[in-house]
Amino acid sequence: MRKEDKKVVPGQRAGVPGPVPGRTGHTRAHRTAPRDRTPHRRHRSHSTEERLRYWFDTTLTRGTAALCGWLALVCLALVVPVSTLLAWTDQRTPASLGSRIAAVWRNTGQTMRLGGEVGPPLRVALSVLLALIALFYVSTLVSLITTGLTDHLIALNRGRARILEHGHTVVLGWSEQIPTVVSELVAARTDRRRRVVALLADRDKPAMEEDLRATVGATGRTRIVCRTGRPTDPDALGRVSPATADSVLVLPRDDPRADVEVVKTLLSLSAAVGEKGPVRVVAAVRDDRHLTAARLAGGPRATVLDMDDIAARLLVDCARQPGLSHVHQELLDFAGHEFHTVGDAALPGRTFAEAARACPVSTAVGIVHGDGTVTLNPPRAVPLGAGDALLVIAEDERSTRLSTVPAPHDPTAFPHEPPELPVRPERFLLLGWNRRAPRIAAHLARRTPPGSALDVVAEPGTATLAGILAVAAAAAPDLTVLHRPGDPTLAETTDALEPADYDAVIVLGPDHRPDHADPDDRTLVTLLHLRARERASGRRTPVVTEMTDDRSRLIAPRAPGDDFVVSGRLIGLLMTQISQNPHLAAVFEELLAPGGNSLHLRPAAHYVRTGRAASFASVAASAARRGACAIGYRAHAPAAPDHGVRLNPPKAHVRHWHPEDRIVVIDRTDRPLGPAVGSPP
Repeated sequence: MRKEDKKVVPGQRAGVPGPVPGRTGHTRAHRTAPRDRTPHRRHRSHSTEERLRYWFDTTLTRGTAALCGWLALVCLALVVPVSTLLAWTDQRTPASLGSRIAAVWRNTGQTMRLGGEVGPPLRVALSVLLALIALFYVSTLVSLITTGLTDHLIALNRGRARILEHGHTVVLGWSEQIPTVVSELVAARTDRRRRVVALLADRDKPAMEEDLRATVGATGRTRIVCRTGRPTDPDALGRVSPATADSVLVLPRDDPRADVEVVKTLLSLSAAVGEKGPVRVVAAVRDDRHLTAARLAGGPRATVLDMDDIAARLLVDCARQPGLSHVHQELLDFAGHEFHTVGDAALPGRTFAEAARACPVSTAVGIVHGDGTVTLNPPRAVPLGAGDALLVIAEDERSTRLSTVPAPHDPTAFPHEPPELPVRPERFLLLGWNRRAPRIAAHLARRTPPGSALDVVAEPGTATLAGILAVAAAAAPDLTVLHRPGDPTLAETTDALEPADYDAVIVLGPDHRPDHADPDDRTLVTLLHLRARERASGRRTPVVTEMTDDRSRLIAPRAPGDDFVVSGRLIGLLMTQISQNPHLAAVFEELLAPGGNSLHLRPAAHYVRTGRAASFASVAASAARRGACAIGYRAHAPAAPDHGVRLNPPKAHVRHWHPEDRIVVIDRTDRPLGPAVGSPP
């Protein structure tokens, strides 16, 4: 045999006979090859359930006609046997086969709505035709109604429909303040039987509703309406009817571009409502570089808050007066006692002192004049004119009433003139650095005595170091700023510190960035090391901590009297308060300003003789003699959940005053404590 006769056919292994040319079949060796048997084994591995599911899915893809056909066959397969059984078991049906078949047809036709007529074939066909026409009409009508309702429900779930409300509150944007703002609007005490809060944000409506149910819970008589759309779009703004709203809140996101969105939203709102519209607008920006633009975009009726500056002021106030954050929290939320404006026909002609003594269950702190201006803690002899109202701290407006008989007080409870407190330099320790740190240093430089110092412990990054140097240059010579390089989240950094050598410690987290971890994570670690250092040294220092999430505050290691400033929550509370009472913008601006009237926690011995019982009316009268408004007290032994703070106690409230108690007063920051005006009668 020649060599080319032994040539192997392609696809044939050596020594194995190949297929015979001209035949269409396969040899036994080719049929039994493993690669040919594998598909058969895979096909036999499918279960009956999988085959039925595949058959059902394939049927669905064949369209409506196939579905109707299979539905008719399934119905007939069930109806005909049952109809036959009924006809054969019915004693009233004749025994003849034709009569029983007619009975089967009648039962089937009545069940399938096919008429069920018997008689000549033409009559049966016409009855079936009419039944099919009726069935087609009814099913089409039901389908159209169902489709219309489904489309309408889908449109509502998309949040594109427009609401038609009057006097409602509109919230624009979605940020970390949403749970706080909505919860406070629900808790706000108003005379309205029904309240509507309309929320517009660039999120899905079901997702917003689910988040609100999880964070806010039951809303009582307040109805929350969510709509989807960009607040910067005037067409989307129309979905929440801002022109007929009572107030509008514009919330900034925690993002570097959030302030630009706030400005655009205010411009869209001005276009939709008008710059001179009657709607009150409250907005907030994070960077003061956009503050002027936001106020111009919002118009004369808009109140725009500087979030970073307010947070810095609160941190400085709490660092210089430990425990003050609990007072701010109590004044800002609607759960306890807050500011209210009260008008009464008996006010004109009375002096502020007389009006204040006529409030047995509320505390008068200022006058709201007829032109809208507010005078906080006015002189006691100032008379109230026509159109003036009283600014009070009360549980609600209904609980404020003027009494014809002044609350009695005990002059023997007045203390001797308190000694002048020595003015000494103050020292503060700042752990961490963010964009609010320069503002904190600037406020400390304006409020602390000469010679005060601020030590900054932060990582020596280029931006951080440049910011610290700029702050040191701006604060000099009023405040000495010293940088101590180190990472506050490391134990060796806090172990090298002596926190007890400072008047207070301020803990800051880094700026929030979408691609970074939660800033509160580093803050919590810093607090853990700081607490361990305090336990090791046995000495304690007041600590003020800035948080971005209120949930982090709940798990933070703390000591009695510690202050936590959750900037986002406090800004949300402040915006809600101003939206309900526009006069409060000027009130809180003055309370947080370096000069003027502000909140103070002063020793009880300055206003009442300690070691004995006295009514709060006596404390208020003693504070009034020194030009201050006493609005509450903080007990020397803080107790959860109010941390010992009680605002606006009834004038008849009597307690035993301890030397370590503190009286919460509104007074000028630069006012000396003595001497008192007049002498005790």
